[in-house]
Amino acid sequence: MWLKETNREERKTLFAAFVGYGVDAFDYMIYTFMIPTFILVWGMSKAEAGYIATGALISSALGGWLAGILADKYGRVRILQLTVLWFSLFTFLSGFTQSPEQLFITRMLQGLGFGGEWSVGSVLIAEMIRARHRGKAVGLVQSSWAVGWGISAIAFWAVYALVDQQYAWRVLFWLGALPALFILYIRRNISEPEVYRETKAKLARTGESNSFMLIFKPGVLGITVMASLLATGMQGAYYSVTTWLPTYLKMERNLSVLNTSGYLMVLIAGSFAGYLTSAWLSDRLGRRRCFMLFAVSAAVLVTCYTQLPITDAAMMVLGFPLGFFLSGIFSGMGAYLTELFPSHIRGSGQGFCYNFGRAVGAVFPAMIGHMSSSMPLGTAIGYLAAGAYSLVVIACLLLPETQGRELNNDPQTADPLAMPAGRGQIAEQ
Repeated sequence: MWLKETNREERKTLFAAFVGYGVDAFDYMIYTFMIPTFILVWGMSKAEAGYIATGALISSALGGWLAGILADKYGRVRILQLTVLWFSLFTFLSGFTQSPEQLFITRMLQGLGFGGEWSVGSVLIAEMIRARHRGKAVGLVQSSWAVGWGISAIAFWAVYALVDQQYAWRVLFWLGALPALFILYIRRNISEPEVYRETKAKLARTGESNSFMLIFKPGVLGITVMASLLATGMQGAYYSVTTWLPTYLKMERNLSVLNTSGYLMVLIAGSFAGYLTSAWLSDRLGRRRCFMLFAVSAAVLVTCYTQLPITDAAMMVLGFPLGFFLSGIFSGMGAYLTELFPSHIRGSGQGFCYNFGRAVGAVFPAMIGHMSSSMPLGTAIGYLAAGAYSLVVIACLLLPETQGRELNNDPQTADPLAMPAGRGQIAEQ
Protein backbone atom coordinates (compact mmCIF):
# COMPACT_ATOMS: atom_id res chain seq x y z
CA MET A 1 0.00 0.00 0.00
CA TRP A 2 2.95 2.35 0.51
CA LEU A 3 3.36 2.52 -3.28
CA LYS A 4 0.22 4.70 -3.37
CA GLU A 5 2.21 7.40 -1.60
CA THR A 6 4.89 7.54 -4.30
CA ASN A 7 4.76 9.95 -7.22
CA ARG A 8 5.03 9.12 -10.91
CA GLU A 9 8.76 9.79 -11.14
CA GLU A 10 9.48 7.59 -8.12
CA ARG A 11 7.44 4.73 -9.56
CA LYS A 12 9.22 4.95 -12.93
CA THR A 13 12.60 4.82 -11.21
CA LEU A 14 11.44 1.93 -9.03
CA PHE A 15 10.30 0.02 -12.10
CA ALA A 16 13.59 0.63 -13.90
CA ALA A 17 15.67 -0.53 -10.96
CA PHE A 18 13.42 -3.57 -10.42
CA VAL A 19 13.71 -4.70 -14.03
CA GLY A 20 17.43 -3.99 -14.19
CA TYR A 21 18.26 -6.10 -11.15
CA GLY A 22 15.85 -8.84 -12.25
CA VAL A 23 17.69 -9.05 -15.56
CA ASP A 24 20.95 -9.26 -13.60
CA ALA A 25 19.57 -12.29 -11.79
CA PHE A 26 18.41 -13.93 -15.02
CA ASP A 27 21.78 -13.53 -16.71
CA TYR A 28 23.71 -14.74 -13.67
CA MET A 29 21.53 -17.70 -12.66
CA ILE A 30 21.01 -19.07 -16.17
CA TYR A 31 24.64 -20.23 -16.18
CA THR A 32 24.08 -22.39 -13.09
CA PHE A 33 21.37 -24.34 -14.94
CA MET A 34 23.62 -24.96 -17.93
CA ILE A 35 26.62 -26.48 -16.13
CA PRO A 36 25.50 -30.12 -16.71
CA THR A 37 25.17 -29.34 -20.43
CA PHE A 38 28.71 -28.00 -20.63
CA ILE A 39 30.00 -31.06 -18.80
CA LEU A 40 28.26 -33.27 -21.38
CA VAL A 41 28.87 -31.25 -24.58
CA TRP A 42 32.39 -29.96 -23.88
CA GLY A 43 33.58 -32.52 -21.35
CA MET A 44 34.11 -29.59 -18.99
CA SER A 45 35.19 -30.56 -15.48
CA LYS A 46 33.41 -29.44 -12.32
CA ALA A 47 36.53 -27.53 -11.39
CA GLU A 48 36.38 -25.56 -14.66
CA ALA A 49 32.70 -24.83 -14.04
CA GLY A 50 33.61 -23.52 -10.62
CA TYR A 51 36.40 -21.34 -11.99
CA ILE A 52 33.99 -19.73 -14.44
CA ALA A 53 31.46 -18.98 -11.70
CA THR A 54 34.12 -17.60 -9.36
CA GLY A 55 35.67 -15.52 -12.13
CA ALA A 56 32.34 -13.87 -12.87
CA LEU A 57 31.83 -13.22 -9.17
CA ILE A 58 35.21 -11.59 -8.70
CA SER A 59 34.85 -9.44 -11.81
CA SER A 60 31.40 -8.37 -10.63
CA ALA A 61 33.00 -7.07 -7.43
CA LEU A 62 35.44 -5.02 -9.51
CA GLY A 63 32.59 -3.84 -11.75
CA GLY A 64 30.50 -2.71 -8.80
CA TRP A 65 33.41 -0.77 -7.35
CA LEU A 66 34.24 0.97 -10.64
CA ALA A 67 30.59 1.71 -11.46
CA GLY A 68 30.13 3.38 -8.09
CA ILE A 69 33.07 5.70 -8.75
CA LEU A 70 31.82 6.53 -12.25
CA ALA A 71 28.28 7.12 -10.97
CA ASP A 72 29.57 9.85 -8.63
CA LYS A 73 31.43 11.51 -11.49
CA TYR A 74 29.11 11.10 -14.48
CA GLY A 75 25.67 10.45 -13.04
CA ARG A 76 23.58 7.51 -11.83
CA VAL A 77 21.38 7.20 -14.92
CA ARG A 78 24.18 7.36 -17.48
CA ILE A 79 26.24 4.66 -15.78
CA LEU A 80 23.15 2.51 -15.20
CA GLN A 81 22.59 2.45 -18.96
CA LEU A 82 26.24 1.55 -19.53
CA THR A 83 26.12 -1.39 -17.12
CA VAL A 84 22.93 -2.79 -18.68
CA LEU A 85 24.44 -2.52 -22.17
CA TRP A 86 27.70 -4.10 -21.00
CA PHE A 87 26.31 -7.23 -19.37
CA SER A 88 23.75 -7.70 -22.17
CA LEU A 89 26.50 -7.62 -24.78
CA PHE A 90 28.75 -10.17 -23.10
CA THR A 91 25.88 -12.46 -22.15
CA PHE A 92 24.94 -12.49 -25.85
CA LEU A 93 28.54 -13.16 -26.90
CA SER A 94 28.68 -16.11 -24.48
CA GLY A 95 26.31 -17.89 -26.87
CA PHE A 96 29.06 -18.02 -29.51
CA THR A 97 31.80 -19.52 -27.35
CA GLN A 98 33.38 -22.83 -28.34
CA SER A 99 35.31 -23.83 -25.21
CA PRO A 100 35.42 -23.39 -21.42
CA GLU A 101 38.31 -20.95 -21.85
CA GLN A 102 36.29 -18.69 -24.15
CA LEU A 103 33.26 -18.87 -21.86
CA PHE A 104 35.47 -17.94 -18.90
CA ILE A 105 36.47 -14.73 -20.70
CA THR A 106 32.95 -13.68 -21.71
CA ARG A 107 31.55 -14.46 -18.25
CA MET A 108 34.35 -12.49 -16.60
CA LEU A 109 33.55 -9.50 -18.78
CA GLN A 110 29.81 -9.96 -18.23
CA GLY A 111 30.45 -9.84 -14.48
CA LEU A 112 31.73 -6.28 -14.71
CA GLY A 113 28.31 -5.07 -15.81
CA PHE A 114 26.46 -7.42 -13.47
CA GLY A 115 28.18 -5.99 -10.40
CA GLY A 116 27.94 -2.43 -11.64
CA GLU A 117 24.18 -2.52 -12.17
CA TRP A 118 23.41 -3.25 -8.50
CA SER A 119 25.78 -0.57 -7.20
CA VAL A 120 24.32 2.14 -9.40
CA GLY A 121 20.69 1.02 -9.33
CA SER A 122 20.52 0.80 -5.54
CA VAL A 123 21.97 4.29 -5.13
CA LEU A 124 19.58 5.67 -7.75
CA ILE A 125 16.44 4.26 -6.16
CA ALA A 126 17.54 5.12 -2.61
CA GLU A 127 18.21 8.75 -3.55
CA MET A 128 14.93 9.04 -5.43
CA ILE A 129 12.59 7.60 -2.77
CA ARG A 130 11.66 9.55 0.37
CA ALA A 131 13.19 8.42 3.65
CA ARG A 132 10.12 6.79 5.22
CA HIS A 133 9.80 4.31 2.33
CA ARG A 134 13.45 3.95 1.34
CA GLY A 135 13.99 0.56 2.96
CA LYS A 136 10.82 -0.89 1.43
CA ALA A 137 11.65 0.52 -2.00
CA VAL A 138 15.22 -0.79 -2.13
CA GLY A 139 14.04 -4.10 -0.68
CA LEU A 140 11.37 -4.36 -3.38
CA VAL A 141 14.07 -3.87 -5.99
CA GLN A 142 16.18 -6.51 -4.25
CA SER A 143 13.25 -8.95 -4.47
CA SER A 144 13.51 -8.83 -8.26
CA TRP A 145 16.48 -11.20 -7.87
CA ALA A 146 14.00 -13.95 -6.96
CA VAL A 147 11.83 -12.96 -9.93
CA GLY A 148 14.76 -13.08 -12.35
CA TRP A 149 15.85 -16.39 -10.83
CA GLY A 150 12.38 -17.85 -11.34
CA ILE A 151 12.17 -16.59 -14.93
CA SER A 152 15.57 -18.09 -15.70
CA ALA A 153 14.36 -21.47 -14.42
CA ILE A 154 11.19 -21.28 -16.53
CA ALA A 155 13.15 -20.16 -19.61
CA PHE A 156 15.60 -23.03 -19.11
CA TRP A 157 12.84 -25.63 -18.93
CA ALA A 158 11.00 -24.13 -21.92
CA VAL A 159 14.01 -23.75 -24.23
CA TYR A 160 15.41 -27.19 -23.39
CA ALA A 161 11.98 -28.68 -24.12
CA LEU A 162 11.95 -27.13 -27.61
CA VAL A 163 15.62 -27.14 -28.67
CA ASP A 164 18.31 -29.83 -28.54
CA GLN A 165 20.58 -29.20 -25.57
CA GLN A 166 23.70 -28.70 -27.70
CA TYR A 167 22.01 -25.55 -29.09
CA ALA A 168 19.59 -24.69 -26.27
CA TRP A 169 22.28 -23.16 -24.07
CA ARG A 170 23.27 -20.85 -26.92
CA VAL A 171 19.67 -19.68 -27.33
CA LEU A 172 19.46 -18.87 -23.63
CA PHE A 173 22.62 -16.76 -23.78
CA TRP A 174 21.37 -14.99 -26.92
CA LEU A 175 18.23 -14.01 -25.03
CA GLY A 176 20.61 -11.96 -22.89
CA ALA A 177 20.71 -9.35 -25.65
CA LEU A 178 17.08 -8.37 -25.06
CA PRO A 179 17.71 -6.30 -21.91
CA ALA A 180 19.71 -3.85 -24.03
CA LEU A 181 16.35 -2.62 -25.33
CA PHE A 182 15.54 -1.58 -21.76
CA ILE A 183 18.05 1.25 -22.15
CA LEU A 184 15.49 3.07 -24.32
CA TYR A 185 13.05 3.12 -21.39
CA ILE A 186 15.72 4.42 -19.03
CA ARG A 187 16.72 7.22 -21.41
CA ARG A 188 13.13 8.40 -21.88
CA ASN A 189 11.77 8.05 -18.36
CA ILE A 190 14.50 8.29 -15.73
CA SER A 191 16.28 11.47 -14.64
CA GLU A 192 19.06 12.06 -12.15
CA PRO A 193 17.92 12.35 -8.49
CA GLU A 194 17.57 15.93 -7.29
CA VAL A 195 20.04 15.41 -4.46
CA TYR A 196 22.69 14.28 -6.96
CA ARG A 197 22.09 17.26 -9.28
CA GLU A 198 22.31 19.67 -6.37
CA THR A 199 25.49 18.06 -5.10
CA LYS A 200 27.17 18.30 -8.51
CA ALA A 201 26.17 21.94 -8.80
CA LYS A 202 27.57 22.73 -5.37
CA LEU A 203 30.82 20.92 -6.05
CA ALA A 204 31.16 22.89 -9.30
CA ARG A 205 30.67 26.18 -7.42
CA THR A 206 33.01 25.42 -4.54
CA GLY A 207 35.61 23.41 -6.44
CA GLU A 208 35.48 20.65 -3.83
CA SER A 209 36.49 17.13 -4.78
CA ASN A 210 34.43 13.96 -4.89
CA SER A 211 37.44 11.68 -5.29
CA PHE A 212 36.97 8.01 -4.50
CA MET A 213 39.76 8.27 -1.92
CA LEU A 214 37.52 10.43 0.28
CA ILE A 215 35.85 7.28 1.60
CA PHE A 216 39.15 6.56 3.40
CA LYS A 217 39.58 9.97 4.99
CA PRO A 218 39.23 10.55 8.76
CA GLY A 219 35.56 10.88 9.62
CA VAL A 220 34.49 8.43 6.92
CA LEU A 221 37.06 5.63 7.20
CA GLY A 222 35.34 4.04 10.20
CA ILE A 223 32.08 3.75 8.30
CA THR A 224 33.86 2.35 5.23
CA VAL A 225 35.62 -0.35 7.26
CA MET A 226 32.59 -1.47 9.29
CA ALA A 227 30.20 -1.37 6.31
CA SER A 228 32.68 -3.50 4.35
CA LEU A 229 32.74 -6.06 7.18
CA LEU A 230 28.94 -6.06 7.27
CA ALA A 231 28.81 -6.81 3.55
CA THR A 232 31.51 -9.47 3.94
CA GLY A 233 29.56 -11.29 6.63
CA MET A 234 26.32 -11.29 4.65
CA GLN A 235 27.82 -12.45 1.39
CA GLY A 236 30.33 -14.85 2.90
CA ALA A 237 27.50 -16.71 4.63
CA TYR A 238 25.31 -16.66 1.52
CA TYR A 239 28.00 -18.02 -0.78
CA SER A 240 29.05 -20.64 1.79
CA VAL A 241 25.56 -22.06 2.12
CA THR A 242 24.33 -21.77 -1.46
CA THR A 243 27.56 -23.22 -2.89
CA TRP A 244 27.99 -26.25 -0.62
CA LEU A 245 24.69 -27.07 1.04
CA PRO A 246 23.18 -28.82 -2.04
CA THR A 247 26.32 -30.96 -2.37
CA TYR A 248 26.25 -31.80 1.34
CA LEU A 249 22.58 -32.78 1.38
CA LYS A 250 22.82 -34.78 -1.83
CA MET A 251 26.19 -36.50 -1.39
CA GLU A 252 26.33 -36.99 2.39
CA ARG A 253 22.65 -37.03 3.35
CA ASN A 254 21.51 -38.75 0.12
CA LEU A 255 18.45 -36.51 -0.24
CA SER A 256 16.81 -36.60 -3.66
CA VAL A 257 14.47 -33.61 -3.30
CA LEU A 258 17.24 -31.31 -4.55
CA ASN A 259 16.73 -32.70 -8.06
CA THR A 260 13.10 -31.59 -8.24
CA SER A 261 11.76 -28.41 -9.76
CA GLY A 262 9.31 -28.20 -6.86
CA TYR A 263 12.09 -27.67 -4.34
CA LEU A 264 13.63 -24.96 -6.50
CA MET A 265 10.35 -23.06 -6.72
CA VAL A 266 9.83 -23.36 -2.94
CA LEU A 267 13.33 -21.92 -2.43
CA ILE A 268 12.65 -19.06 -4.86
CA ALA A 269 9.27 -18.33 -3.25
CA GLY A 270 10.93 -18.19 0.15
CA SER A 271 13.56 -15.79 -1.20
CA PHE A 272 10.92 -13.48 -2.66
CA ALA A 273 8.91 -13.45 0.57
CA GLY A 274 12.08 -12.86 2.57
CA TYR A 275 13.08 -9.87 0.48
CA LEU A 276 9.68 -8.19 0.87
CA THR A 277 9.31 -8.98 4.57
CA SER A 278 12.81 -7.79 5.41
CA ALA A 279 12.25 -4.61 3.38
CA TRP A 280 9.18 -3.78 5.46
CA LEU A 281 10.91 -4.66 8.74
CA SER A 282 13.90 -2.53 7.78
CA ASP A 283 11.71 0.57 7.80
CA ARG A 284 9.72 -0.64 10.79
CA LEU A 285 12.41 -1.91 13.18
CA GLY A 286 15.46 -0.13 11.83
CA ARG A 287 18.27 -1.32 9.58
CA ARG A 288 20.53 -2.83 12.23
CA ARG A 289 17.85 -4.72 14.16
CA CYS A 290 16.54 -6.25 10.95
CA PHE A 291 20.02 -7.37 9.86
CA MET A 292 20.71 -8.96 13.25
CA LEU A 293 17.31 -10.68 13.36
CA PHE A 294 17.83 -12.28 9.95
CA ALA A 295 21.49 -13.15 10.67
CA VAL A 296 20.66 -15.01 13.87
CA SER A 297 17.67 -16.76 12.28
CA ALA A 298 19.72 -17.83 9.25
CA ALA A 299 22.52 -19.13 11.48
CA VAL A 300 20.06 -21.25 13.46
CA LEU A 301 18.51 -22.60 10.25
CA VAL A 302 21.86 -23.53 8.71
CA THR A 303 22.76 -25.32 11.92
CA CYS A 304 19.56 -27.35 11.64
CA TYR A 305 20.37 -28.26 8.04
CA THR A 306 23.92 -29.35 8.77
CA GLN A 307 23.65 -30.91 12.24
CA LEU A 308 20.16 -32.43 12.54
CA PRO A 309 18.70 -35.47 10.71
CA ILE A 310 16.63 -34.25 7.74
CA THR A 311 14.27 -36.22 5.53
CA ASP A 312 13.17 -35.34 2.00
CA ALA A 313 9.85 -34.09 3.35
CA ALA A 314 11.52 -31.89 5.95
CA MET A 315 13.90 -30.61 3.31
CA MET A 316 11.03 -29.46 1.13
CA VAL A 317 9.38 -27.67 4.05
CA LEU A 318 12.60 -26.02 5.21
CA GLY A 319 13.40 -24.82 1.70
CA PHE A 320 11.05 -21.88 2.20
CA PRO A 321 12.62 -20.48 5.41
CA LEU A 322 16.09 -21.17 3.99
CA GLY A 323 15.40 -18.93 1.01
CA PHE A 324 13.55 -16.48 3.29
CA PHE A 325 16.43 -15.75 5.66
CA LEU A 326 19.42 -16.27 3.37
CA SER A 327 18.09 -13.81 0.81
CA GLY A 328 15.96 -11.53 2.97
CA ILE A 329 18.90 -10.22 4.95
CA PHE A 330 20.06 -8.29 1.87
CA SER A 331 16.92 -6.15 1.48
CA GLY A 332 17.99 -3.26 3.67
CA MET A 333 21.59 -3.19 2.48
CA GLY A 334 21.16 -0.77 -0.41
CA ALA A 335 19.22 1.74 1.70
CA TYR A 336 21.65 1.43 4.63
CA LEU A 337 24.79 2.02 2.56
CA THR A 338 23.11 4.97 0.84
CA GLU A 339 22.32 6.55 4.20
CA LEU A 340 25.80 5.97 5.63
CA PHE A 341 27.63 8.02 2.98
CA PRO A 342 27.16 11.66 1.88
CA SER A 343 25.94 12.31 -1.65
CA HIS A 344 29.24 13.31 -3.28
CA ILE A 345 30.88 9.95 -2.44
CA ARG A 346 27.76 7.80 -2.08
CA GLY A 347 28.32 5.74 -5.22
CA SER A 348 32.00 5.25 -4.40
CA GLY A 349 31.30 4.25 -0.81
CA GLN A 350 28.45 1.92 -1.58
CA GLY A 351 30.21 0.37 -4.55
CA PHE A 352 33.39 -0.27 -2.58
CA CYS A 353 31.84 -1.66 0.61
CA TYR A 354 29.34 -4.01 -0.99
CA ASN A 355 31.80 -5.33 -3.53
CA PHE A 356 34.62 -5.66 -1.02
CA GLY A 357 32.23 -8.00 0.78
CA ARG A 358 31.49 -9.81 -2.47
CA ALA A 359 35.17 -10.32 -3.28
CA VAL A 360 36.10 -11.57 0.19
CA GLY A 361 32.87 -13.55 0.47
CA ALA A 362 33.78 -15.40 -2.71
CA VAL A 363 36.72 -16.93 -0.82
CA PHE A 364 34.46 -18.59 1.77
CA PRO A 365 33.38 -21.51 -0.46
CA ALA A 366 37.03 -22.30 -1.17
CA MET A 367 37.77 -22.20 2.56
CA ILE A 368 34.98 -24.71 3.18
CA GLY A 369 36.38 -26.99 0.50
CA HIS A 370 39.77 -26.85 2.19
CA MET A 371 38.37 -27.39 5.70
CA SER A 372 36.29 -30.36 4.54
CA SER A 373 39.47 -32.34 3.99
CA SER A 374 39.99 -32.48 7.77
CA MET A 375 36.40 -32.34 9.06
CA PRO A 376 32.88 -33.26 7.89
CA LEU A 377 31.55 -30.98 5.15
CA GLY A 378 28.47 -30.09 7.22
CA THR A 379 30.66 -28.97 10.12
CA ALA A 380 32.77 -26.79 7.83
CA ILE A 381 29.66 -25.15 6.40
CA GLY A 382 28.30 -24.55 9.88
CA TYR A 383 31.53 -23.00 11.18
CA LEU A 384 31.97 -20.62 8.25
CA ALA A 385 28.31 -19.58 8.12
CA ALA A 386 28.18 -19.01 11.88
CA GLY A 387 31.39 -16.97 11.74
CA ALA A 388 30.09 -14.87 8.85
CA TYR A 389 26.77 -14.14 10.54
CA SER A 390 28.61 -13.27 13.77
CA LEU A 391 30.52 -10.69 11.74
CA VAL A 392 27.18 -9.21 10.64
CA VAL A 393 26.03 -8.86 14.25
CA ILE A 394 29.31 -7.29 15.38
CA ALA A 395 29.32 -4.78 12.52
CA CYS A 396 25.70 -3.82 13.25
CA LEU A 397 26.53 -3.17 16.90
CA LEU A 398 29.36 -0.82 15.90
CA LEU A 399 27.58 1.01 13.06
CA PRO A 400 24.97 3.77 13.63
CA GLU A 401 21.26 3.40 12.97
CA THR A 402 20.18 5.45 9.93
CA GLN A 403 16.45 4.69 9.79
CA GLY A 404 14.55 7.82 8.73
CA ARG A 405 17.64 9.79 7.68
CA GLU A 406 16.99 12.49 5.10
CA LEU A 407 19.55 12.82 2.32
CA ASN A 408 20.89 16.24 1.40
CA ASN A 409 23.43 17.66 -1.00
CA ASP A 410 26.11 18.86 1.42
CA PRO A 411 29.47 17.22 0.70
CA GLN A 412 30.62 17.64 4.30
CA THR A 413 30.15 14.85 6.80
CA ALA A 414 31.15 14.12 10.36
CA ASP A 415 32.16 10.72 11.60
CA PRO A 416 28.88 8.92 12.33
CA LEU A 417 30.71 6.42 14.53
CA ALA A 418 31.56 9.23 16.91
CA MET A 419 27.90 10.18 17.36
CA PRO A 420 25.22 8.46 19.42
CA ALA A 421 23.36 5.89 17.33
CA GLY A 422 19.61 6.16 17.13
CA ARG A 423 16.72 6.64 14.82
CA GLY A 424 17.20 9.65 12.60
CA GLN A 425 19.95 11.08 14.80
CA ILE A 426 22.75 10.81 12.27
CA ALA A 427 22.31 13.45 9.59
CA GLU A 428 24.66 14.57 6.86
CA GLN A 429 26.11 17.89 7.92
